[in-house]
Amino acid sequence: MSALLTFATSPHGLAPHTRFVLTDIDGADGLFSLQSADDSGIRLFVLDAGVYLPDYAPIISDEDCVALDIHAPTDALVLVVANPGADGTTTNLLAPIVVNAATGASAQIILEGQDYPLRAQLTADRAA
Repeated sequence: MSALLTFATSPHGLAPHTRFVLTDIDGADGLFSLQSADDSGIRLFVLDAGVYLPDYAPIISDEDCVALDIHAPTDALVLVVANPGADGTTTNLLAPIVVNAATGASAQIILEGQDYPLRAQLTADRAA
C-alpha cells in the first residue's frame, strides 16, 4: 500500500514539507515509512497505534476532527512516530499523526492536557 498524505501544517521539525507518501514496510504489519513527496531524503518510521498500542486512546479535539473532516473514530488512522536507537525503539505518544483514512488529510497533533510521553519505550508486548 502507498498513500499520499497532505498536512495543512508541516509535521514538527519537517517544515516546509506538507506532502508525504505513507508506504507499508514489507513483513511488518502496521509499520510504515513516511517520506516527503518532495525530498526523498526526509523519512520517518511510523506505527499504526491500533496495531502496536491497542490501549493508546488519545482524545482528539473537536476542532482537529473538523479540520480533518473526521466524524467517527473509524474515519481516522492514528500513527505514532517511531525512533529506533541503540537502546531500543521509542514512540512519540504526545504528538500522534492523525490521518483521515479516506482523504489523506493529516495533522500532527500535540495532545494538550493528556499525560502521554514524548519518548515511550516500545516493548516486546507492545510490538507483538
